[in-house]
Amino acid sequence: MDLRHLLETTLTGLGYEMVDLELGRGGMIRIFMDSPNGITVDDCVKVSNHLTRMFMVENIDFERLEVSSPGLDRPLTKESDYTRFAGQKVKIKLRVPIDRRKTFAGTLIGLHDGRLNLEVDGAPVEIDLSNIDRARLDPQF
Repeated sequence: MDLRHLLETTLTGLGYEMVDLELGRGGMIRIFMDSPNGITVDDCVKVSNHLTRMFMVENIDFERLEVSSPGLDRPLTKESDYTRFAGQKVKIKLRVPIDRRKTFAGTLIGLHDGRLNLEVDGAPVEIDLSNIDRARLDPQF
């Protein structure tokens, strides 16, 4: 059974988006979820209770389940995230450097043909999605 697919399908059915999944030692399952209206504590309780029952029915072994919001510095994990958050400030870490740089911070312009478009210090930068190790929103306060 593909746990990630099961969780994505279940969360979508409940009206949420699964942002990320972490499986930890000792049977820990940590789920980060989002929705267009944001996530409340009540949302986390609702989903946690639902998943606990589902895991029992599906015979999925776990010791601890954590369900939470991805936070203000939300990771960008899907292609659709790069379109959804266009215009936002982001931090990108690369697998392979571009011009001897592995980290970029700038404004997300969008995604075109598998390439991420950023504006960094007023200059355009294009990055292949396959070269992105991590990407997160960079909230400005």
